[in-house]
Amino acid sequence: MKQNITADEKYDKMIHTPIPKLVSTLAVPSIISMIITSVYNMADTFFVSKISTSASGAVGIAFALMAIIQAIGFTIGSGSGNYISRLLGRKDSETASKVAATGFYTALGLSVALALLGLVFLEPLVYALGATETIAPYAKSYVRYILIGMPYMAASLVLNIILRFQGSAYFAMLGIGTGGILNIILDPIFIFKLNMGTGGAALATIISQFVSFCILFYNCGIGGNIKIRLKNLTPKWEIYKEILRGGLPSFYRQALASISMICLNQAAGPFGDAAIAAMSIVTRSFQFAMFIVFGFGQGYQPVCGFNYGAGRYDRVWDAFWFCFKTMAVIMTAAGAAGFLYSTQIISFFRKEDLEVIAIGSKALRFQSMVFPLSAWIVMVNMTLQTIGKGTQASILAICRQGLFFLPAILILPRFWGLTGVQVSQPVSDVFSFLVAVLLGISMLRELKSRQKERMKRMKLKESVKGVTV
Repeated sequence: MKQNITADEKYDKMIHTPIPKLVSTLAVPSIISMIITSVYNMADTFFVSKISTSASGAVGIAFALMAIIQAIGFTIGSGSGNYISRLLGRKDSETASKVAATGFYTALGLSVALALLGLVFLEPLVYALGATETIAPYAKSYVRYILIGMPYMAASLVLNIILRFQGSAYFAMLGIGTGGILNIILDPIFIFKLNMGTGGAALATIISQFVSFCILFYNCGIGGNIKIRLKNLTPKWEIYKEILRGGLPSFYRQALASISMICLNQAAGPFGDAAIAAMSIVTRSFQFAMFIVFGFGQGYQPVCGFNYGAGRYDRVWDAFWFCFKTMAVIMTAAGAAGFLYSTQIISFFRKEDLEVIAIGSKALRFQSMVFPLSAWIVMVNMTLQTIGKGTQASILAICRQGLFFLPAILILPRFWGLTGVQVSQPVSDVFSFLVAVLLGISMLRELKSRQKERMKRMKLKESVKGVTV
C-alpha cells in the first residue's frame, strides 16, 4: 500500500480496506518502531551494566524520569491523536490541524519549564527518584543529559502519535527507527571510547532523539499528513478539553508508571543495589515484549478512531476482536519464553553478578505467569481511550500501576521481604484484569447497540427512498 497519498485517499483506505489487512499494514511499522525503541532502551541497560551494578541501577533510577517525559508526550499526543482520528473520520481537517498544532506546542512549552526546574534541583531530584548513595553519582550524570533533551523528546512523542492516528505509521517509523538505530551505534562510542560512562549513554540518547524529532517534524508536512503550523496554535478550552479527555488515561498510566518505579526502587533499596538493578532489568525486559504488543495495538487505534468517527461501529467491533486474538497469542508465547528462559534473559545483561541474576529471574518468572492477561487489559484500554470514553479508560489506566500496584509494593514487602517486591506487579495485573473484564463487556455491548441503531436508520432511509421513488 503506497505511503504518499492524499487525505481523501487516506480516508477511503481507513474506512473501506478489510480489517485484517488494514490493521496489519498499519501495525507492522508501529511494531518495528516499538521494537527499535525497546532495543535502544535495553541497549542503555546493557552497555551501562558493563560499568558496574551501581551504574546499572542508575538506569533504573533514570527510568522513572523517562516515564515523566513519556507521561507528557503520551498524554498530549494520545489526546490530540484520538481527537484528530475522529475528526478526520468526520472529514473535519480544519479543526484537526488546530488540534495538532496546539498539542505539539503545548508539549514543547511545558517540558521546557519542567526541564529547567529539574536542572536547578538535580541532586534532590535523583534521590527523590530512588537513588542510593552509591547510585547517585551515576544517576546525576545520566539524568542531567536527559533533562537537556526533555523538550524535544516529549515533542517527538506527540509528533509520532499524531502521525500514527492519521494512519501514517510508516512516516512515524522512519523518525523513531532512525533515531533508535543511531542510539545503539552511539552508546558504546560515548560510554567506552570517549570514557563518558553513564553520562555518555544519556548523551547518545538525546542526540538520537533530536534526529528523530527533526525527521518526524518534516514528515508531518508530506504524504497527506497534517502540517504543524504555529498559526494553527489554538489554546482554547474547547480543544484542551478534548485533548485531556483522550489523553488523561495516558497521563495516569505514565505518571503512575513513574511513581510506581520510584516506589519499586525504594522498596528494593533495602535489599541492596543488586535488587534495584535486577528489578530494572526485569522492567526493561517486560517492556520489550509489551512494546511489540503496543505496536500492534497502535495499528488498531487509528482504525478504531476513524471508523468510530464515521459511524462504522461494525468495523470497530471486528478490529477489536481481530487484535485481541492476535495479542493473546503473542503474549502467551512471550510469557512462556520469559518463564522458561528467565535466567538466560537476566544474565544477558548482568552475567557476572549472580545475585542480580537470582533476584531478576525469579521476578521475571512471576511476571511471565500473568503476562497473557495484559492482552485484554491493553485492548479494552486502547478502545475506551480512542472512542472518547475518558473516564472508563482512566479508571483502567489507574488500576495497574496505581490503585493495585502501589498498595501491593507498600504492603507485601513488609510481610514477604524481597519476594513481596517481586510479586507486586503480577498481583496488580490480576486485579486489573478483573476490572478490565467488567469495563470491556459494557463497552462491547454499547458498540453492538450503536451498530443496531445505525442499521435501523439505514433501513428507514432505504424504505423512505423506496416510497418516494
